[in-house]
Amino acid sequence: MTSVGTELADRVLGGWLGRIAGNMLGKPVEQGDHWTRDRIDRYLRQAAALPLTDYLPEPVTDGDGDEFELRPEWRSCVRGRIHGSCRDDDVDYAILGLHLLETHGFGFSTEQVGDLWLLRLPYLQTFTAERAAYRNLANGIKPPLTATYDNPYQEWIGALIRADVYGWTCPGAPSRAASLARRDAVLSHTGNGVYGAMWAAALVSAAFTAPTVRQALDTALTVIPASSRLARTVRRVLTLHETRMTWEDTLTTVSEETAGLGWIHTIPNAAVLTAGLLYGDGDFTRTITLTVRGGLDTDSNGATAGSVAGVLCGAAAIPAQWKDPLEDTVRSAVFGFDGVRISELAARTLALTESKAEARHPSDAGRDVRGRS
Repeated sequence: MTSVGTELADRVLGGWLGRIAGNMLGKPVEQGDHWTRDRIDRYLRQAAALPLTDYLPEPVTDGDGDEFELRPEWRSCVRGRIHGSCRDDDVDYAILGLHLLETHGFGFSTEQVGDLWLLRLPYLQTFTAERAAYRNLANGIKPPLTATYDNPYQEWIGALIRADVYGWTCPGAPSRAASLARRDAVLSHTGNGVYGAMWAAALVSAAFTAPTVRQALDTALTVIPASSRLARTVRRVLTLHETRMTWEDTLTTVSEETAGLGWIHTIPNAAVLTAGLLYGDGDFTRTITLTVRGGLDTDSNGATAGSVAGVLCGAAAIPAQWKDPLEDTVRSAVFGFDGVRISELAARTLALTESKAEARHPSDAGRDVRGRS
């Protein structure tokens, strides 16, 4: 393998490791209406764990009441107790996306995404918009009606968490990555829900070639409508960061401006994610810990932030406290993948990347990695 190939392999593995580690970090506090930013930090102070540099600590006590009650899975995803990754939909969809590309190639259809869900993904391991779409599929409804019929979650974060694999397999080709993510997303989402998936895929793709996280974020904005609320919210965070406002004050400002959307909606979560990436400034640990401390959908945001940061720095540069407890093993609800090695998933992803490296998507023609013509 060439040095370029070695670097690409390290970055793809970094994306997988980062996604899984970030997901595990946020999983114990994934309940945004209870685990607010303030409550997460109070929990960490009680455990003498600020600044946060490792997975969440165990509860200091069993507690009086439920103020600091973690999710039931906490015993297998806090520091000192992790032996391989926990099962989670944030990782299941990355695996399913990989399987989709291996099975149907880059010309897959939205209908084929739905068929694979029915074949490989248990219904009870789907949530919100994905569960609504799954139910619609099982009842014979075809895309794009699967996204709109009896589905009040169309702009929630579900499509965004499915997008990373399209970025990993399209390094430096954000428009192509966004196009693939859109084809997947419209099975279950509309509007900003779809734009969130396109933005995340482009962000991961851009991280392979962008010299800074800010430039990756700028590139990702080029694939979604500038007038969309998602684009306006991301730009708002970028502007606040430019004024040297603190991370805390930036999140307070944006949370006030996005109030009422709910803790699983794409818009406020994209703000938390953008802030974590900007204020993390390329440092893997700081990026995922700030993102999770930002609250809302903590495991989903931690996963995407970890993916971007892992691609930016590469697997070799991810600190051992995040990698070693994962034991190169993934638990998954996707049929046929439970217990798969993380290194195998990365190798299979790399094989897809290399198999189509010379076949650029028409929408990328004439564009450089910053998304300008």
